[in-house]
Amino acid sequence: MTYFVDSIEQAVSELGGKLATARAERGWSLQQLADRAGLSPAAIHKIEKSGMTPTIASLMKIAAALGKSVSYFIDESEPLRPVTHIRADERQRLYTSKQGLVLENVSGRYGPYRLAGAEASIEPGATSGPEPMRHPGEELVYLVDGRMRFTIDGEVVDLEPGDSIHFRTERPHAWSNPCARPARALWFALRGT
Repeated sequence: MTYFVDSIEQAVSELGGKLATARAERGWSLQQLADRAGLSPAAIHKIEKSGMTPTIASLMKIAAALGKSVSYFIDESEPLRPVTHIRADERQRLYTSKQGLVLENVSGRYGPYRLAGAEASIEPGATSGPEPMRHPGEELVYLVDGRMRFTIDGEVVDLEPGDSIHFRTERPHAWSNPCARPARALWFALRGT
């Protein structure tokens, strides 16, 4: 029993440092992460300084905003499954803070794997937000239906069905659906290490 208590205490004590590191990797201020995660800057600061242990819901919001899995913040002893099979009718919806974007998981859990994929439904007028995003890794988007616009380092790329875009996410990037009808895409993200 002492082992489990010690293990939990260690994971909780390391959480703040991992959060601070992930935020620093992206060059985000407390306010920027707070806005993306839907939390207050004071809450983010308290978690980073190990003055507060976040709820599971808050940790999930922070992880999603940072493009990390919850397992990045806590030690999971669950072994990596060598094969993940997801049936079309068993897809799970993934959390996203972006309005007008629905993601359905088509890949294994983001924790044990570095590559994640989703089928994305993007509502007319939906955008990634007012500020360009930056984080370690890569993204590959294949547009199935509709239209999308990506802006990477100030360069605008318009996608039509069958087009794709692949980019390093350390570069400032943003996306939008500038059309009056929904878009559908296969969206893959490779986590940075």
